[in-house]
Amino acid sequence: MYRLDTKLAKIRAGQYAKGDFIIADAKDGDMSNPIPATGPILNEQGEFVRFRTRAEFLEVIAEIVRADEVDIMLTSASNLELLSEAGVYENSAVKPVFRANDTSDIWGARPNGYGKLGPSRPFRTAVLKDIAAAGLSDLGLYSITFVNDIDEDARGLEAFAEFREDAAANGIKYFLEVFNPNIECGIAPEFVGRFVNDNLARCLSGVLKDKRPQFLKYPFNGPAALEELVSYDPQLVVGVLGGGAGTHRDTFELLYQAEKYGARVALFGRKINLAESQTDIVHHMRLVADGHLTPLEAVSAYHATLEKKGIASIRSLEDDSTITETVLKEAASD
Repeated sequence: MYRLDTKLAKIRAGQYAKGDFIIADAKDGDMSNPIPATGPILNEQGEFVRFRTRAEFLEVIAEIVRADEVDIMLTSASNLELLSEAGVYENSAVKPVFRANDTSDIWGARPNGYGKLGPSRPFRTAVLKDIAAAGLSDLGLYSITFVNDIDEDARGLEAFAEFREDAAANGIKYFLEVFNPNIECGIAPEFVGRFVNDNLARCLSGVLKDKRPQFLKYPFNGPAALEELVSYDPQLVVGVLGGGAGTHRDTFELLYQAEKYGARVALFGRKINLAESQTDIVHHMRLVADGHLTPLEAVSAYHATLEKKGIASIRSLEDDSTITETVLKEAASD
C-alpha cells in the first residue's frame, strides 16, 4: 500500500493528526511549457546557465522519489513511462500519478503562452486506456477552469463528464484540480474564492461516490474561502496548489496556512522545482507540515542547509524571509 492510501484513509475517517499531511511534487510542467519546466541549471554564483535536459529532469524526479518525503509524484504519462521502466517506483511508498488532461490555460509556450488569450478550453493528450493497459498508474489529475461564461463552462463540464466515464471504464481514479478564472470574467478579486467554491461544489453534486475525486487541488484564496469549502463537505479532502515560485517563506507560509485552515494536501510545482535544492526544500516542507518548524524557522534552517552544502542561494536570507504573495499576508504565521 502506498503511503497516500494510508493517509487518505485516516483523513476520511476523521483521524487526521500531525504527520498525516500529504505532500505532492507536481513535476508535470512538460504538459505546459516543456523546456523551461525542467528547471534552471545555475552556476556557483547562482546565475542561470541553461535549462535541464529531459534526462536531467527525470534524474531529479528519481532523486526526490528516493528521498521518500513526498507522498505523490505527479508527472506526464510519457515521463511516468520512462521512470517506471527505469525502476524508480519499485518498492517505493511514493504514489506515481499522471496528468490526465492539459487544458489550454496551462499551455505555456514561450514567450507569452496561451493562458490569457481566451477562456480555458478542454483538451486531453493522455489516452487512459493506454496508461491502464501499460499498468503505469491508476490515479490521474484532471483539471477544470470556470470563467463565468455559460457556454465555455458548460463545455468544460461536458468534457469533465466524458472523462469520468472514460476513467471508470479503464479502472482509473482521479483527483480534481480547479483553477481560478484564467481571464477577466467580471468577478471582483474578493469574490473569486466564493465563485470557485460554488462551481467546484456544484460540479460534483450530481456525481456518485465511485466517480467522485479522491481529493482536490485548489487555489488558496485566503483562509475564509478554504475554511468555507472544508466545512461545507468533510468528505472532500481539500488540497492547495502552489502557484508561482515566490520566496521560500511563501512556500512554507502557504503550507502552514493551508494545513491550519483545513487543507490536508499540498501540491507544489514551481515552489519545489525552482528551489536551489529540491530534496532539501521538500524536507523542510515536511517539517513545517508536521509542526516541527514555523515557516520563518524553516527559511532559516533551509538557508543553513544550503550554506553547509556549499549551494548558492538565489536570495539573501532576509529577502527570502519575506512574504510576497498578497493572499498570505493577511494571516501570516508570525
